[in-house]
Amino acid sequence: MKSPVFPEFGLGCAHLGNLFTTVEEPVAAATLWAAWDAGVRYFDTAPWYGHGLSELRLGGLLRHHPREDFFLSTKVGRVYDSSQTGMEHIAPWTGGLPYAMHYDYTAHGFAASLAQSRLRLGVPRIDALVIHDLDTGHHGDGRAAHAEDLVESGLPYLHDLKRRGEISAIGMGTNATEDFAHFAPMVDVDFFIVAMPYTLLDQAALTGPMQTCIERGIKVVIGAPFASGLLADPGAAQATYGYAAAGEDIRAKALAIEAVCERHGVPIAAAALRFPLLHPAVTSVIPGAVSPEQVRQNVEHMSRSIPDALWERLKADGLILDQSPTENAPGEPQ
Repeated sequence: MKSPVFPEFGLGCAHLGNLFTTVEEPVAAATLWAAWDAGVRYFDTAPWYGHGLSELRLGGLLRHHPREDFFLSTKVGRVYDSSQTGMEHIAPWTGGLPYAMHYDYTAHGFAASLAQSRLRLGVPRIDALVIHDLDTGHHGDGRAAHAEDLVESGLPYLHDLKRRGEISAIGMGTNATEDFAHFAPMVDVDFFIVAMPYTLLDQAALTGPMQTCIERGIKVVIGAPFASGLLADPGAAQATYGYAAAGEDIRAKALAIEAVCERHGVPIAAAALRFPLLHPAVTSVIPGAVSPEQVRQNVEHMSRSIPDALWERLKADGLILDQSPTENAPGEPQ
């Protein structure tokens, strides 16, 4: 089965699982409907996001629309147990569904996770399944055993699903450059969702895993184009970077980038959304949002014209790597 064409812009739904802060039900619903009304048709979620809460909320939107009208991805690697409770306030979630979870990267675990996701979402088919958080940050020395389960059991199961037409793409998600670099040459997937390794603030993955993806024909979806928040508003007192409080050095760099953007009449958030898409491996950006206003603002930023002079100045000032791709493809905003 041929891999699908990914929409260029989507909505990442981690924040709708109450990531760092509680999003009340009416606000979550309004945010999702605002995305749909603004033309967003790519939605990414995961069982991990609020221990199923994000999927449950997203299903409240998607169940009102024909299945062929949207592209949906969720993740595998965690299985929940309704007989065990007490997980809803485990960091980084401020609330969510109460069920406990365990990791499972085998075919059995992936099948259980997929069945649970379909029930929470209330949709019969999911377009893309993403192998979630198989990294040292979550597993430490235990990663090798889980990786063995993936190679011997879980990944063949996903390829079987794809051959049967039950999914159209297989992905892998990663938050760290070293994990991205470890898996990019060896895992047979259609795309990676990378949440931090390639942004306007950090291009460390450029000559390693990003180049590997080009060579292997693997797409890249940027899951955190705002670097978990800092690039949306570098001056915000509570701005986060890498899902933690932003340090002074990285905040100073973000403020310097923002100053260049302001001199060219461009909001830094617009530059942050457009920059990754200039890389030939990158197919989509999927920022999160916690309000209808944020959704509409992100959609507006995507339509902004970004002058080439802005990228040139960022390179000249040493704020992005010289080798970063910054040429617009024909037809893209200039």
